[in-house]
Amino acid sequence: MIPVSLLVFVMAAWCAVYLTDTLLKSSVTHRIRYESWLASRGLMLSPFHVRWQTTMFNRLFAYCARINPQAQRLWFNSGLVFGILSMMGSVVLLIRTLQQTLAQMTTNNPKMGGQQVLQVVVPGVNLPTSQLAYFFTALLVSGVIHELGHAVAALREQVRVNGFGMFVFVVYPGAFVDLFTTHLNLVSPVQQLRIFCAGVWHNFVLCVAALAILFLLPVFLFPMYYTGAGALVTEVVQGSAADGPRGLSVGDIVTGLEDCPVRGVEDWSSCLSRLSHTPQTGYCVPVSSLQPSWAHGRAFKRLDGTMDCCSNNSLTDLCFSYMSPQGRKDREYACMPVRKMVTGTQVCRTSDDCAAHSHSAASICVTPSLENQTRFIRVTHPPNTHMLFVGYPPHLQYAVSLTNFIPRLGFLNLDLPVFLETFCKYLVSLSGALAVVNSVPCFALDGQWMMNALLEATLVSVVTDRQKRELIGFFLLLAGSALLAANVALGLWMVTAR
Repeated sequence: MIPVSLLVFVMAAWCAVYLTDTLLKSSVTHRIRYESWLASRGLMLSPFHVRWQTTMFNRLFAYCARINPQAQRLWFNSGLVFGILSMMGSVVLLIRTLQQTLAQMTTNNPKMGGQQVLQVVVPGVNLPTSQLAYFFTALLVSGVIHELGHAVAALREQVRVNGFGMFVFVVYPGAFVDLFTTHLNLVSPVQQLRIFCAGVWHNFVLCVAALAILFLLPVFLFPMYYTGAGALVTEVVQGSAADGPRGLSVGDIVTGLEDCPVRGVEDWSSCLSRLSHTPQTGYCVPVSSLQPSWAHGRAFKRLDGTMDCCSNNSLTDLCFSYMSPQGRKDREYACMPVRKMVTGTQVCRTSDDCAAHSHSAASICVTPSLENQTRFIRVTHPPNTHMLFVGYPPHLQYAVSLTNFIPRLGFLNLDLPVFLETFCKYLVSLSGALAVVNSVPCFALDGQWMMNALLEATLVSVVTDRQKRELIGFFLLLAGSALLAANVALGLWMVTAR
């Protein structure tokens, strides 16, 4: 759910802004001065919307438009081709997404939600509040690059740029360019296409660039950070299963989960997934350790049908099961000090595994007797002793934050690679999403103008009547708008109602 404190803060902030704006505009003494101040700074205020426009970047846009004209012509022609292809591809993608959403609604299978390429993002619901800074910054950068493409393409086609601006709608930031409409209507449909397609083209390029940086980040950071030696702990959730004197600490390097080696965050996730979907690992212990001195517990059934033999709720003892060393086929149970039993022992599935690795004393394979889906996991983080975890493996994944990047020097910031990696991921997602959504032939989006210019460029010799071409474009835009609206509406329902 959306945090109530965040919702109250946003509503209170907008109410304060709107109330102040209304009072100043209704004031006899301050109205003229206030409106002049807004106009001089290019500010416009309305409910839940603030907009700023300036001409200070016009010279920068003009300079960019003069750089290597031949290369830019090839660049924006490539953008034209990409824009047309993305317009068709976005429709196919939205149809596929709608089918997946409807299938998820009818089958009630939550796993299908992770297969969708496009998902509606609602801060505080499926976007953690701790990630809001990344989200809004990446969204603003993607919007600015998008509008930069429009501005430079327009100036190359001799269309005047009146100004550049940014806005905030409720909490979502964005950018825009104001083009001189008269000039825009005078240029050819192909020139218009270059201008209208430039935004989504630059979003696609930004997405690819961020993806390249993400993959090459280990190379860029190699002088300061190294990878492949484990997963570095950057945060431990207070009060979680990984917290405590013998738990994990910030700066620890996790190198293994049971017999599964961990060389990075990907290994950490895959090892936890494997351990949660495979039977509990056993441990080779000497047969002598199962003597009566360990006080065999009397086994009893839990509510889920599994067996337990430690009735004192001890934090240091755990119930282990094993096949009787006397040759009987019945399983026996013993309540034993867990850390002493598993420290430095070999993992096993059966006692035959222990016999293959033991060269001295006779050993037997003992397995923790736990509730269904609960696992006992040894977390290796040298030079410290193993952290022992008992619980549902995904809980361990949520209890700590890790990174692949380990600093070469002690004074280097642990969070810098995490910041760069996370920001690049958001740039890839949001810039790519803007390229897809803006390509949709939908009213009020770039796709509307791309579709109209494309029809004028291709159908003028087939459908000579301009009104008929506009009618064809209207129905195509209506269908695209309905498709996008259906995806957004059902996506919002799926996110907020479940």
